[in-house]
Amino acid sequence: MNEALPNFELLLREALAPVEPPADLVERVESALQAITEMAADELEAWELSAMRDPRNWVRPAAALVLGGTAGTALVLLRARRRSRATRQRNAAAAGAASLERSAERALRDFAQQARKLIDRS
Repeated sequence: MNEALPNFELLLREALAPVEPPADLVERVESALQAITEMAADELEAWELSAMRDPRNWVRPAAALVLGGTAGTALVLLRARRRSRATRQRNAAAAGAASLERSAERALRDFAQQARKLIDRS
């Protein structure tokens, strides 16, 4: 009678097995964030100060500012994390406090560089 019942432990293991994300997931997310940032920048460029007298006209620029800022920040963090991970893999042999300090400085420098690139594009 036990043979007729499914092995729930085995079924749970199969259902909860780790799944590798698609190889191009990072590129797809990055391109989507880049597109959102560019659309928000375009929306803000088309913004006219004379139309801002009426509070009903504030929604689109406010939404563009929030969405563009959020997407831009996420894009900067994604790129900085990818560079950090690549650098960490190259420098896996180096360890210690000095290496940690250099890694933190490099991550901050990469973050600032990516932020400047996004600001220059806008």
